[in-house]
Amino acid sequence: MSDSSDRKNIEELGPKGPESLGPQASGVDESSTVPWSLLVSKRIAKRVGITRKWAVLIVVLVGLFTTSSTITILVVSLETISQDIGSNVSTLNWAITGPMLAFGVVGPAFGKIGDLYGHKKVYVYGLAISGIFAGATVFAWNAATVVLFRVLSATAGSATGPAAMAYINRLFEPHERVRPLSIWSFTTAGAPVLGVVLGGPIIESIGWRMIFVIQAPLCLIAAFIAWKMLPQTSRIKNVRFDILGSVTLGLGAVFVLLGINRGNSWGWTSPSTLSVFALGIVTLAIFVRAEQHAEEPLMPLHWLRRRNLVMPVVSQSLTNFAYMGGFILIPQLLERGLGFSAAFVGWLIVARPLAFSLAAPTASFVTMRVGERASAIAGSSVVVLAMILFSLIDIGSSSWFIAGALAISGIGLGVSSPALTALVANAVDDKDLGVAGALQQLMNQLAAVAGSTVMISVQESLEPNGVVSSFSIAFVVGACVATLGTVAAFYVRSTDRSALRATQ
Repeated sequence: MSDSSDRKNIEELGPKGPESLGPQASGVDESSTVPWSLLVSKRIAKRVGITRKWAVLIVVLVGLFTTSSTITILVVSLETISQDIGSNVSTLNWAITGPMLAFGVVGPAFGKIGDLYGHKKVYVYGLAISGIFAGATVFAWNAATVVLFRVLSATAGSATGPAAMAYINRLFEPHERVRPLSIWSFTTAGAPVLGVVLGGPIIESIGWRMIFVIQAPLCLIAAFIAWKMLPQTSRIKNVRFDILGSVTLGLGAVFVLLGINRGNSWGWTSPSTLSVFALGIVTLAIFVRAEQHAEEPLMPLHWLRRRNLVMPVVSQSLTNFAYMGGFILIPQLLERGLGFSAAFVGWLIVARPLAFSLAAPTASFVTMRVGERASAIAGSSVVVLAMILFSLIDIGSSSWFIAGALAISGIGLGVSSPALTALVANAVDDKDLGVAGALQQLMNQLAAVAGSTVMISVQESLEPNGVVSSFSIAFVVGACVATLGTVAAFYVRSTDRSALRATQ
């Protein structure tokens, strides 16, 4: 079954509108059934006026939000948790960095598996297994088990990212993807930020373990609903999975980021740091060699010659470097530098996801008219402005100024990210949408970890000269990197929507 026929099967289950949420074929390898659970959804849909494809979008994004929001939920309260389990903040940082790494590194493999065997099963099983390990985190007895269970949960949960992207790109035509991708971008970028917002108040009121008592059943319920509601996607037959490419890409990324993460502690010129970097470079070189000879490569190297694939990924990654670096540093600046409580910090930084949630869908309408290039340039430039404003925060800065700077950063990413994501989706064939989405997720996560690690390293190295001033310099570094992201945005080309419509 081709991707075009797959989209047709999904969208032509019934008349467009709420009525399309009725009985349907449940998948390419299953018999036709009447999913009675959808009859309830049909009544709800009649009231809110959504179509079948928007209902599917909501389902996949709910699961993605459930897995990604808890990746960073412990950021504000690492000190509290370390005291509870008899550890230290430095060790527990791996409960944040580890899941972020896993969520990005494993994504391309899940994207390829979904393209080969169908994204429904990958999505459902990933969500369910993530819930199981979230439940295991409730019983973690030391720092090692907290980190282990969080990494395993994020590894399984990373399957939801490329699967959600694949569903969006199969359900929506290229010229109409900006709007749903704006919601996808909010989920992938906003959920971790909301995790920080919710983490402080929840942990102070009911304890950190209750977070996962809540998350585990939510993941399992979301997996059950997805199994009932989601149609199966088309699958590529008689193709071998690129095992060597998946393993070498994952290991290479882990080694490089491990060197960045631990370089400040081990010493940047120490044998341990240099050895880890060398392993990363060698492993990535093996990955490139493997992709040159693979029958079905995990990441086709000819993609690197596509300007509208490479430059959007570069721009988005560099912008995300600054955004996520600021995301990690701002709570620490407000707590350690300005003396705010964790609960107040949590409420203060809600300005960022709130601004993102308002900017992303609103910007999608503008992007449909002015083009992705203009939105990408404007959004990344606003992130640069936010980093500059962060660098000006000092003792005595008003809460309104801080909230305003946070809101500006959310607006910037909310404007640029959906546009750049749509360009990447439109730059590849439908059969490669899962891998392309996973590649984008990988680069964003690598940039997020690199941004937080580099900016934290800058701050820690300069802290003896003054706590607040050390944060200011770190934000200036973020502004410089985001500026490079703006430059990259100038080299993308907007989608020719008139041409797309003419071919459909």
